[in-house]
Amino acid sequence: MHPSDILFWPSGNRLGLWTFAGREIGRFLKVPVQTVLAPALNTLLFCVVFFVIMQHGARQIHGVDVLTFLAPGLVMMAVAQNAFANTSSSLILSKMQTNITDVLMAPLSAADLLAGFALGGVVRGLVVGAATIVALLPLVVMPSAQPGLALAHLLLGSAFLALLGLASGIWADKFDQLAAINNFVVMPATFLSGTFFTLEQLPAEWRWLCLGNPFFYMIDGFRQGVLGHGDSDPALGLFIMLTVTLALGFLCWRMLATGYKLRG
Repeated sequence: MHPSDILFWPSGNRLGLWTFAGREIGRFLKVPVQTVLAPALNTLLFCVVFFVIMQHGARQIHGVDVLTFLAPGLVMMAVAQNAFANTSSSLILSKMQTNITDVLMAPLSAADLLAGFALGGVVRGLVVGAATIVALLPLVVMPSAQPGLALAHLLLGSAFLALLGLASGIWADKFDQLAAINNFVVMPATFLSGTFFTLEQLPAEWRWLCLGNPFFYMIDGFRQGVLGHGDSDPALGLFIMLTVTLALGFLCWRMLATGYKLRG
């Protein structure tokens, strides 16, 4: 174990850390049509469908039209799903191609590897989020009521999903297991996060599905930063997201430090 890992902090090898983080970022930038434009286009198609539906019975939610209400949630979904995809795919591909050993043998501590993987996921999430906002501008006005709050949720949300993807990629032995996590954990959690509805629209006995879901605070907080209205206390949401992200960060660091499922 590298001495810096005792403090759960990157080592002094800044060149190595930024080189590794650059590899993770460059990995998705080499295929921008798949990794950036495709998610932005998918979100735009979501909005086009809703736009067509609204022509036959438009209504408002919290004083804004439905499409404006939905847009922040759709942006945050794109950010989250792509941050998760970047780290999880990087790990599972490295394991299946047996080049994970090269990564582990590099002069980088477990904390360096953690930071590098996480930065790659966060950057991809933010790039996709920016591309998605640009794609939506012809259809939706995206105000910015509290830009600091919106940015904080973008950063925490992308870090949260990048770390979840990292833990999933380390744990999974094959793509089927990784797909199961995405299909049965990530996707249901994002769709039950308040992206398409408000907390008030749910029956009282079902609201626990949102209140116990970290994805809800991620999307609701970002929406509040954009529109100025949310269903929960943003301070509570930031605390929950920060706590979950730090817990995942420690779990991933421990996995990397011990070589869990990485050293065959």
